[in-house]
Amino acid sequence: MKRRSFIEIVSASGGVAIIGSPLIINAEQTKTREKKFSKPKELSADVIIAGGSLGGCAAAIAACRNGLNVIITEETDWIGGQVSQQGVPPDEHRWIETHGAPASYRDFRNRIRNFYKRNYPLTEEAKNREFLNPGDGSVSRLCHEPRVAVAVLNEMLASYMSSGKLKILTDYKIKTANVYRDKVRAVEALNLKNGNSLVLSAPYFIDATECGDLLPLTGAEYITGTEAKSETAELHAPEKVNPENNQAFTMCFAMDYQPGANNVIDRPADYNFWKNYVPQMNPPWAGKLLELNYSNPRTLEPKNLGFHPEGKPTGDLLNLWNYRRIINKNNFLPGTYDGDTTIVNWPQNDYFPGNIIDVSDEEFKKHIEASKQLSLSLFYWLQTEAPRPDDGLGWPGLRLRGDLMGTQDGLAKYPYIRESRRIKAVFTVLEEHVGAENRKLVAGEEAGKNAADFYDSVGIGYYHIDLHPSSAGDNYIDFASLPFQIPLGALLPERMNNLLPANKNIGTTHITNGCYRLHPVEWSIGEAVGSLIAFSEKKKVPPRVVREKTELLKEFQQWIRKQGLETHWPKSV
Repeated sequence: MKRRSFIEIVSASGGVAIIGSPLIINAEQTKTREKKFSKPKELSADVIIAGGSLGGCAAAIAACRNGLNVIITEETDWIGGQVSQQGVPPDEHRWIETHGAPASYRDFRNRIRNFYKRNYPLTEEAKNREFLNPGDGSVSRLCHEPRVAVAVLNEMLASYMSSGKLKILTDYKIKTANVYRDKVRAVEALNLKNGNSLVLSAPYFIDATECGDLLPLTGAEYITGTEAKSETAELHAPEKVNPENNQAFTMCFAMDYQPGANNVIDRPADYNFWKNYVPQMNPPWAGKLLELNYSNPRTLEPKNLGFHPEGKPTGDLLNLWNYRRIINKNNFLPGTYDGDTTIVNWPQNDYFPGNIIDVSDEEFKKHIEASKQLSLSLFYWLQTEAPRPDDGLGWPGLRLRGDLMGTQDGLAKYPYIRESRRIKAVFTVLEEHVGAENRKLVAGEEAGKNAADFYDSVGIGYYHIDLHPSSAGDNYIDFASLPFQIPLGALLPERMNNLLPANKNIGTTHITNGCYRLHPVEWSIGEAVGSLIAFSEKKKVPPRVVREKTELLKEFQQWIRKQGLETHWPKSV
């Protein structure tokens, strides 16, 4: 592909277009940049995956396993998305050790355990524990360090990189796309460190970015924010549509505790603002954000929380220290650690005041910087003003562990994103398909005990519908769901033929995204999409035809089940 054809706005045929923001070049850099951008290097593959998220990695594994060549671009220097660069240990369901996710996802989890068993001085008891949980955090059966996830994912992808089937381009962000009618021809990726660009072309493209970045760049139809109840008939949907009303995001961080030490950081610039900040919510928030309380997600009544960085009981209150603890020193030989290490992804550092989905780069950066100030302010408050059981204030021995997050500022490399742009899909998953209460209303008492049975299921998952407070002031929306399936129709854009989603950007609503956004579901989506492309190539048909032709769909479902994907829940669940 020639450079001229790539940057062309509209060709003589009227179909080729570039959709996206132009590259802005600093005047001082123009002379050198002109040389770099005049003839960008071009790479091609069978599949281009934008985003090294969990979904992106799973898609790459499936595609490479089935003989395709893949290029992944990732805008940070860590692959893994929410489990690594965002610092969030897996949020999973209670059956995860045996079923309810692809075999490859359970392999990923087991490799994490084995990584600790091979490389860390565990106690004999911990080393022999089948279901080792390094941090024993209460949120997950597997709480671990983010960088261990990076190591394990690289290990799982190593043979494909060695054979040349896979290239991973870190610190690259897709900036523009070349589109002809319903197909993406190529994308231009900018190196965020040196300003160089690459042109990447392929028969297929996967959007595995955290915010659904390829959708606007390619002109794909998509939705953001909340749908109106009149549109979806969902029990918990609002009356009015609001495309800017997205769930809060969080800038997570890791910390440990050194008793007797003084690790107090400089007072954050915006500390006074955040110390006195009261979220404007409907129904109202419990009080100030930087307090040991929050709104109970189910009842929305104020709920008190506890905090003790030595993991000690805090009465009947949840000790936040233990919630996402990633290192429990008692699992390791004496002297290995001075104390435990925990991840802070709490209500107190959820960022409510602004939306970052479908906004300008400037607006995005503004809110990211503000969220960093919130997290640093929370950390400073914990060091200096948080109430102690002995009636004192603050824990100065708390220490930011940026080394565990791969950063200098101590915070995660990327914000924890809960909600993305979502494709307008061939089929959209509604609350009536997966919500426990809504399901009974439409299916009846008996049939409503199970989620909708999708004839085109390509995966399964489970999590309660968990919507954090939103940028437009909605408080928690949190209620029961049912073990569900992932319909192939939700992975197919209504028009685009070679662009597929592999993250939180599938055909869900604002409501149902609340149970499809978690780690094992994202992995399932990615693996299904990577498999779909490989199968489509094998059969020489577009991906949507696989769903449209009954016998082809049945063959595809049987094919992916043989490769470890689960399409139906056991009757015992």
